[in-house]
Amino acid sequence: MKAVKFGGTSMSTAESIKTVKRIVESDPERRFIVVSAPGVTTTEAKVTDVLISVAERKGADRVNSFATVKNRFIGICNGLGLEGFLDGDFRMIETVLPNADDGYIISRGEYLCAKLAARFLGYPFVDAAGIIKFHGGVYDDDTTETVCAPVLNGYKCAVIPGFYGSDEQGKTVIFPRGGSDISGAIVARAVNASVYENFTDVDGFMTSDPRVVPHAEPLDLLTYMELRELAYMGANVLHPESIFPARRANIPIHILNTFNAAAHGTMIVPTELFLSGKYKRKRRSVVTAVAGKRHFSSLYIDKSMTYAEVGFIRRVLGCFESLNIHVEHISSGIDSVTVVFSARERETADRLMCAVKKEVSPDRINLTTDVSLIAIVGHGMCRRRDVVARAVNRLSNADINLLLIDRSASEINIILAVSDNDFERALIALNGEFEI
Repeated sequence: MKAVKFGGTSMSTAESIKTVKRIVESDPERRFIVVSAPGVTTTEAKVTDVLISVAERKGADRVNSFATVKNRFIGICNGLGLEGFLDGDFRMIETVLPNADDGYIISRGEYLCAKLAARFLGYPFVDAAGIIKFHGGVYDDDTTETVCAPVLNGYKCAVIPGFYGSDEQGKTVIFPRGGSDISGAIVARAVNASVYENFTDVDGFMTSDPRVVPHAEPLDLLTYMELRELAYMGANVLHPESIFPARRANIPIHILNTFNAAAHGTMIVPTELFLSGKYKRKRRSVVTAVAGKRHFSSLYIDKSMTYAEVGFIRRVLGCFESLNIHVEHISSGIDSVTVVFSARERETADRLMCAVKKEVSPDRINLTTDVSLIAIVGHGMCRRRDVVARAVNRLSNADINLLLIDRSASEINIILAVSDNDFERALIALNGEFEI
């Protein structure tokens, strides 16, 4: 049995939904289907983006602005021969819209899309609000596992909306953007699927960002650990949190392209099973992929005898915490520490420097903005003496200044920091060095 998730591009038009139906019907194992709200087209915005703007309005004005979403779904329904099918749902939504919570409003794209997809496929509809649970605004995995499996096991097949669930008061709560991937993984675990297929509009994960590196190649296989590193560092094919439910049940995730049936896609498998030799890659390289993100800042703090000052780093990090600044990486020396962080706003950075000066009285402090982080990812790199040397040499030959190297205890990633201006050249250079 397979659990299958279709993203917003797959659900964006009547024609794309017809393609979805052909995909589902081509394999009888595809029985539990999770869908996103309709995505962007050449003439229309993402439905979720429109609903966010609806939620920002007040009272009756919400109903007026909801008309854009309503008309989008009417057009899709008409194209599928389902004229008038959602009229009752439109009336219900418009009745509660003036006083509805933001989560309810923003999630209606998935709700309506799942309703029409269920009708078009001839599958039962199961509302995610009844099976995916939150507590205090945070996803509650234990309660969801208790509730979800018994409900879905009562069906031979079903369509479930992604992106949302409900809390203990019955209030609709949404995941972060891209959260339908998480919903699909939750459903896959609940029905004990043999594989979780995630259909999108790309052929899978690539060795690097193809928008930057034209010769990037598709990856046939990734491990859960590699996925986490690549997704966090900007490879946005799959939401990084979606692996957790699947990983707990050792369910492989298969990334596929709705619009390219010939593409093999990328299979994401349990790390332990890969390391045991159960899964093999087509291409052999100690480096699996290179990914990166721009627009970080780094704070260099120098103070004599830092190594002897107990609690120094804790006090520095306390300044970041007090300003709600997320820390990405820390590199330390005998008398110094460098902290890479995500805040770019100059006002916040100035406040941070003042806080650090007051807290630890550094001899020298320096802020660097416009920093990019690049992750070299692959299993077994720690056993290879040449990976770091080759990366540094490649960047040097490309006349790229290296700001930081972070080789953590993890076996699968090396983090390099370069200037934002050098980001694209660095990605191209590193891909060329490791022939990935």
